[in-house]
Amino acid sequence: MKALLIFLLLALNMHPAVAQNYDRMRENMVRRQIRNRGIDHKPTLEAMLSVERHLFVPAGQQARAYDDGPVPIGYGQTISQPYIVAYMTQLADPKPGDRVLEIGAGSGYQAAVLGEIVEQVYTIEIIPELAARARGLLRELGYDNIEVLTGDGYYGLEKHAPYDAIVVTAAAEYIPPPLIAQLKDGGKMIIPVGSPFLVQTLMLIEKKGERITTTNLMPVRFVPFTRRN
Repeated sequence: MKALLIFLLLALNMHPAVAQNYDRMRENMVRRQIRNRGIDHKPTLEAMLSVERHLFVPAGQQARAYDDGPVPIGYGQTISQPYIVAYMTQLADPKPGDRVLEIGAGSGYQAAVLGEIVEQVYTIEIIPELAARARGLLRELGYDNIEVLTGDGYYGLEKHAPYDAIVVTAAAEYIPPPLIAQLKDGGKMIIPVGSPFLVQTLMLIEKKGERITTTNLMPVRFVPFTRRN
């Protein structure tokens, strides 16, 4: 019987761990990796508990979807560590009526978490294949308040600015001025800043009238902010 089960799992190209209860894995992720590390923003916790993270990683990686770390999603990109997603979401302080811009759609997971909370999310991905994949999955899951665009996120999306929050999920060597310009008065931007492939600094940028304040938060490692040549 055991041999038959292993055969069936292999035939489905599944790791045995994938047969576990995803709901339970997600609950454990939120409790152990997120809440126990100090994330207490209720909308963030509820969103992380609701979004099925394993759907946003390639089939061969789904056994690792709820691990305490990033997971490769192809094209040299990753889906960020759950705690980092939750931390950046909490910092953005999203509210039900907000309009949020994300730079670096990747798998679409961060956008989905934000989409559980806010009115509208616009997310930009420079790799066409990833943008198409994220767009299709988010549409399939019913996120009609998330729009995935293909393009260079450096310039943001002026058409729908200003934004209550901007979340950047790739490391830039400096903060792109167009993104600051598109931030609403009272808005917040979270962005990793530093050299590619090295340790970067996660930064919080807050806009209050003409005043821009920056706060260094923690060391992080993100994939590089890719630009069009």
